[in-house]
Amino acid sequence: MLYYLFEYLENQFSFPGASVFQFITFRAASAFILSLLISSIFGKRIISFLQRKQVGESIRDLGLEGQIQKAGTPTMGGVIIILATLIPALLLAKLDNIYIILLVITTLWMGLIGFLDDYIKVFKKDKAGLHGKFKVLGQVGLGIIVGSMLYFNDGVTIKEQLPKEEQILNKQGKRVVFGDAHKSTKTTVPFFKNNELEYSKAFTFLGDDYEKYGWIVFIFITVFIVTGISNGANLTDGIDGLAAGSSAIIVITLALFAWVSGNIIFADYLDVMYIPNSGEMTVFILAFAGALIGFLWYNTYPAQIFMGDTGSLTIGGIIAVIAISIRKELLLPMLAGIFVVENISVIIQVSWFKYTKKKFGIGRRVFKMAPLHHHYQKTGYHESKIVVRFWVVGILLAVLAIVTLKLR
Repeated sequence: MLYYLFEYLENQFSFPGASVFQFITFRAASAFILSLLISSIFGKRIISFLQRKQVGESIRDLGLEGQIQKAGTPTMGGVIIILATLIPALLLAKLDNIYIILLVITTLWMGLIGFLDDYIKVFKKDKAGLHGKFKVLGQVGLGIIVGSMLYFNDGVTIKEQLPKEEQILNKQGKRVVFGDAHKSTKTTVPFFKNNELEYSKAFTFLGDDYEKYGWIVFIFITVFIVTGISNGANLTDGIDGLAAGSSAIIVITLALFAWVSGNIIFADYLDVMYIPNSGEMTVFILAFAGALIGFLWYNTYPAQIFMGDTGSLTIGGIIAVIAISIRKELLLPMLAGIFVVENISVIIQVSWFKYTKKKFGIGRRVFKMAPLHHHYQKTGYHESKIVVRFWVVGILLAVLAIVTLKLR
């Protein structure tokens, strides 16, 4: 909203300083600061409100140190993250940008699913929360919406770098590096020199018209990633500060990728796919990062509030949609490695337990407890040590992901 206001003031009255709102970097930095202030200042009031309403977490005794003491801690703190993200984003981003629209839809959609789950747990006293099939249905539904909008919307395009012999000088004397904007299902493959993968080529067996079926693969991949990453974030939210801190590291890294992908100069210099208008996502992403860091003020050990599914499902959904939008979804197994490992640890634990129970009559476990962070708690590590070490691993993975910009 402020973007349009200052654009009007600049065009009509040449208002001093109004032109600074044209710069993504200025608006992104402002969004980060504003979201940080909202989440840290108003977070305390929201916590007090939830305490008065007795919106406390019910804790199952799993034999973990310090677990019972957390009973009654306010939950549904994801509301803080959502509000602190949306307010700066709506104020400072271009609201007609397709990527911003997608991220706002994702935030509200996944936030609603998580809110329903927390509401059932807290107010209906049903520890199971929203039935798993409805969660998955909601995640799949969002994946279909996001995939369809990214594929069919005319505002979603890429520009591919022209061969050296086709790069000419324009009327301004500048070298034309990229071709015309066009629709594509191409994505980026990390660590490879010619690092682009065309999803539609999965249907080459259908003949010359195979490209028109590319939307099927693209939407399927989108659904898979949205579901997997949102579940991974949900599983990671098990000890104080782990999900919020790990997510902040991932999100800040994605902000860098989004800014580079949407900046034609740096896209040329780093030889990455140029995605017109995607740089605008940087404003939303840094607002999201500020909200996560502000939430950490109250969520670090000992937590004054838990994010609940309202926060964790929203976090995973947003990260997935950002990565898909900037064609970096194949980087998520590394960048969001914490989420992936947490997911895999649960799959291994459950699968092995069921297999051994069927074969031997007694279920056996690979880990002392799943997800993985609980395994380390059972081993005797304090949760603060586990969280910080997971953060360190997350930072290393983020650095490695950034290195892929040039390491091929």
